[in-house]
Amino acid sequence: MPNYLVIVESPTKVKTVKKFLGKNYNVLASNGHVRDLPKSSLGIDVEHDFEPKYITIRGKGELVASLRKAADKADKVYLATDPDREGEAISWHLSKALRLDPKKMRRITFNEITKTAVKSSLKNARDIDMNLVDEQQARRCLDRMVGYEISPLLWKKIKRGLSAGRVQSVALRIIADREEEINAFIPKEYWTLDADFKVSGEKKPLTAHFYGDQQGKIEISSEEQLQGILDSLKDADYHVSELKTSERSRKAPLPFTTSTLQQEASKTLNMSTYKTMQIAQQLYEGIDLKKGGTVGLISYLRTDSTRISTEADQAAREYIREQYGEQFLSDGSTTENKNKHAQDAHEAIRPTDITRTPSSVKEFLSRDQFRLYQLIWRRFAASRMASARYETNTVKITGGKYVFHASSSRIKFAGFMTVYTQDDDKKLENDHLSGITKESTLSLINFDREQHFTQPPAHYTEASLVKTLEELGIGRPSTYAPTITTIIARHYVTREKKNLYITELGTAVNDLMKEAFPGIVNVDFTANMEQLLDAIGDGTIEWKTVVRNFWPDLDAAVQKADKELEKVKIEDEVTDVICENCGRHMVIKYGPHGKFLACPGFPECRNTKPYLEKIGVKCPKCGGEVLLKKTRKGRIYYGCEHNPDCDFMTWQKPSNIRCPKCGGYMLEKGSRLVCADKECGYVMPRPKQEDPDTAKAASGKPEEAVSAAAGL
Repeated sequence: MPNYLVIVESPTKVKTVKKFLGKNYNVLASNGHVRDLPKSSLGIDVEHDFEPKYITIRGKGELVASLRKAADKADKVYLATDPDREGEAISWHLSKALRLDPKKMRRITFNEITKTAVKSSLKNARDIDMNLVDEQQARRCLDRMVGYEISPLLWKKIKRGLSAGRVQSVALRIIADREEEINAFIPKEYWTLDADFKVSGEKKPLTAHFYGDQQGKIEISSEEQLQGILDSLKDADYHVSELKTSERSRKAPLPFTTSTLQQEASKTLNMSTYKTMQIAQQLYEGIDLKKGGTVGLISYLRTDSTRISTEADQAAREYIREQYGEQFLSDGSTTENKNKHAQDAHEAIRPTDITRTPSSVKEFLSRDQFRLYQLIWRRFAASRMASARYETNTVKITGGKYVFHASSSRIKFAGFMTVYTQDDDKKLENDHLSGITKESTLSLINFDREQHFTQPPAHYTEASLVKTLEELGIGRPSTYAPTITTIIARHYVTREKKNLYITELGTAVNDLMKEAFPGIVNVDFTANMEQLLDAIGDGTIEWKTVVRNFWPDLDAAVQKADKELEKVKIEDEVTDVICENCGRHMVIKYGPHGKFLACPGFPECRNTKPYLEKIGVKCPKCGGEVLLKKTRKGRIYYGCEHNPDCDFMTWQKPSNIRCPKCGGYMLEKGSRLVCADKECGYVMPRPKQEDPDTAKAASGKPEEAVSAAAGL
């Protein structure tokens, strides 16, 4: 009886794949990489044509030995690592580490972990793609060169524990440039003018927005200009001068790529890029569905393509036809993603079986797994469905020489929106103009004028940063999450309510990189380098050519910077906490797990303490300061500084405002304040800033508190 060995990357896949293949197949896991460059040195022989010096990763000796023993006994070895460039390199490293005979070694890939896909991969076994391996070697060597050459310089010139990276340093610069743009922004004043009209035969008033005059649009830039317009309209008669009704359609969205999944999960599920990829990996590797066995719920998660296989497309169309009807099917003209940087190596991210609905597997999934699977399932189903159709009404109202516009829309056919909507879709339904005709009589009720100022560009969020990196061609699907995770972990960037802010340390690192290594942090240079690396994967460029051309300039820049750059002093933030050992004011330091307090007298005094951040709210039980704390797993909660003497604790951020109804403390929940006493359940708008006037009002009548909180 033949004996076959299949080697996968993750232990999670072993049981699932073995179940699909039967008793003739032995399935083992490599647990990711088995060989890499040494951590103790550059690991690249620059004197001998940049030959990498690979070694077995520490701690994996026994694993490699057991895999080699199993491979020696097997009649054929199938390398089934992930179907991407890195997976191809892992297969190549396994072939070297296990000393596999090329005659009995084959490479197989599957885009989804299902019985059909796994068995089909055996029929399409192939040799290792050395072009992809060489591309990965080039990327690994370039990243190692940048990291191991520049990081020691950062340690020397700024502080220990810092790092630079080929992609992370560019991402940091993009965030820093946005910060400079925001700081340099000069707001400009402008005004808006709305008019409320009573319409004959209609109960609800009509609100129209000032547009301009018969010549075109007018921007109102000052109060004086606005007053002149109002003076002209003082005795004006208003009438409907134009009424248009038209139909427009909204196309179904494309299925998810890695970047669009990360963006949408961040916006709708409030998940970080790291968490999104972590959960997607679990859904891809397999979920135990009890009677249904362990099965992968989604296709491979690292992709830049929106392409869908013919089989998956046909299955989805059949499902939609049965569940929703023929009219909900798209006409098949869904356009593919035209991203010029896309490699199109894999399908888009989709459910492996469209009939496996989110509700049917909910009991087997964690909360986050269910939410992400539901998002992926709905997006894919929507991508195969017909466009939504709207009826839009536009009214032009003329008063004197000026023109006001009002518009509305209503859904005529929901199409894909039956299963999938985004935030923008929820704002479209508005049918307040359906009863208006050209003969309608209008009478002005009042004007509503408001002063505004132009806003600076928004700070990057993880979602918008991923989108920008993809648009600029920097990094690839597998690098977005690790890049963002690294710059946050290094404290170059801090994340507050989704926004990314550059820190003083991040600014210092970015300034040094721009001065000493302008090429490394140049967006165009990095994007061009990505294209060169992709060309290696296509087989059009020899990988060492890229490395040979990169090294001399980098080495020269490092030598020059070491001699010419001055040391940058980053002052530690001083606190009012006194060191009980020596009397100095303790300072805030950063460790692997975040902030902590340390005595500045180190090494004479080595006293350290946990950093407990005050949130400016008094404990409702004892009057002490409420502190922001974290559990061992990193979840944020709020507790009293006098713990354990005071047992106050809450998962939501408390407020200084007391409940006007019961006098209890209130919790911040989005834009609202909610009473912590569930029996009371009082809710009020959250003030923009909890000032003394608001707090005072909150202690009075409920209606006064609401008015104060709303700024009325």
